[in-house]
Amino acid sequence: MTGWNGLWAELGITLPHAVGVVLSAVGIYVVFLVFVRLLGQRVLTAMSTFDVVVTVMLGAVAGRVILGHPPTLASGVLGLATLFLLEVVFGQLGTRPRLQRLFNAPARILMTGDEVDEQALRRSHITRSELHGALRRAGVRSYAEVACVLHEPGGGISVLRRGVPIDRHLLSDMAGAERIPDEFLAPEGTD
Repeated sequence: MTGWNGLWAELGITLPHAVGVVLSAVGIYVVFLVFVRLLGQRVLTAMSTFDVVVTVMLGAVAGRVILGHPPTLASGVLGLATLFLLEVVFGQLGTRPRLQRLFNAPARILMTGDEVDEQALRRSHITRSELHGALRRAGVRSYAEVACVLHEPGGGISVLRRGVPIDRHLLSDMAGAERIPDEFLAPEGTD
């Protein structure tokens, strides 16, 4: 193969390969969403060195699955376009109230007052060390300063401090909000 035909063979894509790229991209995207949903938000939180290595490996595996063999420029562009389209579609679906819980786990309480919920830490795959790091980043110097600590749907950890009562509306989409003592909450009806 020489000339333009050889160049097209290296950069282009056949119709069956194109269909395979799109189907592979959809499949790996859905499998990734399922794994993130099953393993929880921890997959999305701040990453350690080990997490970065695993993420790079996941990307390499997903890329090979999507592009097939041999990878070409056209298959790469088609794979990326498919992933971006899926992100738009699932992003729109995730804004619908009925589907929000399917795509996003609710925020989880990791700590109320000075009490750490060890079971919630385990379910969230968060270590005591990571919790302490989040507290330090929030400027907390003592457990006595904490009203509650939440593991957010996006993977981040939010620290709400004592002193200013927490507006109950901020907790309306959170599982277990009833566990937060009334002393940390704004009185009902003060909106």
